[in-house]
Amino acid sequence: MSKVKAFLKRKDIVFSAKRYFIDAMSAMAQGLFCSLLIGTIIKTLGQQLNLPFMVEMGGFASAMAAPAMAVAIGYALKAPPLVLFSLAAVGQAANTMGGSGGPLAVFFIAIIAAEIGKAISKETKVDILVTPFVTIFAGVVVSYAIAPPIGAVANAFGTLINHTTALQPFWMGIAVSVLVGIALTLPISSAAICHTFGLVGLAGGAAVAGCCAQMVGFAVMSFKENRWGGIVSQGLGTSMLQMGNIVRNPRIWIPPTLASAVTGPIATCVFKLQMNGAPVNSGMGTCGLCGPIGVWTGWVAPSEKAVEMFNTVAISPTAMDWIGLLLIAIVLPAVLTLLFAWPLRKMGWIKDGDLKLDL
Repeated sequence: MSKVKAFLKRKDIVFSAKRYFIDAMSAMAQGLFCSLLIGTIIKTLGQQLNLPFMVEMGGFASAMAAPAMAVAIGYALKAPPLVLFSLAAVGQAANTMGGSGGPLAVFFIAIIAAEIGKAISKETKVDILVTPFVTIFAGVVVSYAIAPPIGAVANAFGTLINHTTALQPFWMGIAVSVLVGIALTLPISSAAICHTFGLVGLAGGAAVAGCCAQMVGFAVMSFKENRWGGIVSQGLGTSMLQMGNIVRNPRIWIPPTLASAVTGPIATCVFKLQMNGAPVNSGMGTCGLCGPIGVWTGWVAPSEKAVEMFNTVAISPTAMDWIGLLLIAIVLPAVLTLLFAWPLRKMGWIKDGDLKLDL
């Protein structure tokens, strides 16, 4: 047993929830951002500006989503170069065999292949042949075995969420908004979760509402402590910056979470806000304005997932559509969070300095 532990330590193979479900999932979201998300934005801009080369450019980026996710996961697991580069093929295999639930298959299979590759790396004199072969072989074999059922489960669960939200927009609006918003602030990836389950339509709109409530909410609630730097870093960056303060005083999480519980059903029931862009946008909130951009791209060029799920067609957004998006993404999160925070400050549950960031 001691030899096994020494081997694992030497290979930097650490079996931990943090490494797999925080580090790897966060990296997976970055891989998604640098391929599918940015590709979708570029493609939509190209379509709207009538620039074919941008449409083609966006298509190239989007097509690399699976390899980008797998390589990003390998990077988070500190895979050596030969393993890291081999994961591109593993990601493509897992995503293809996983079908519409492929991203979840990529997540698990890339982790397995990366750890197997790390174990064999530099153990032979022909490492340049053995390590890529073992990594790809293991990843593809595992993909054949588990990618289809993983993909089917993810697809079924995502379909359930999407259709249940359409049938019960009030209660599901609250649930999706609150849960995805919480996931965004936690050190896990709400973007990867939304992409994995393919959240579009009203469910995607509720997810956008919840994420925006967390990011804009924390930004405005902490303005006294963090000023404009906090507005930018949290409102356009991530509310995850507040996790250290949340651990010290969990009560600071109440106002933005309550705000998400209000904006979620307003989005689904009042404005019928749908996010029919790439599902990853549903979990991005106001990070780079990707959530609102996803709503816009869904209006003018619905994603394949939205078309598959709801037969969505392009629309010309009305003034009410734009007003609803502005209220859900920015105005209501800011106003509601400040309203909910006011009595908590009066009660002493939230004190000056509780939201201070080291900017």
